[in-house]
Amino acid sequence: MMSPEWLYRKRTESQAEVAFVLDPALFWFQGHFPVQPLLPGVAQLDWAIRHGLDMLAPSHRFQAVRSVKFQAPLLPGDHVLLSLDWQAEGGVLSFQYRREAGAAASLASAGKIQLCR
Repeated sequence: MMSPEWLYRKRTESQAEVAFVLDPALFWFQGHFPVQPLLPGVAQLDWAIRHGLDMLAPSHRFQAVRSVKFQAPLLPGDHVLLSLDWQAEGGVLSFQYRREAGAAASLASAGKIQLCR
């Protein structure tokens, strides 16, 4: 399977959240890496773009990645929260992936994606 099963998706006018658990059987973990599988950055970008377009900016399309920073790996079994923020005036979709661990959460990655019409 290419995408995890989403626990929930919610949105307001310019923000959205998607929660999910990273199933160890996900396609993305196969061979990336054999000793300690981790979710590749390309999958994180794909999911941020896909959910951003679907939930916040359906009349737009991907133009460019403006910035991205990967701070901690996302591992099989992790509970993850993807937060999206849409700035329509500049066409910028900001995203953050946070690994949820009980009451604590740690930032795994963040970035900005330029969308256009």
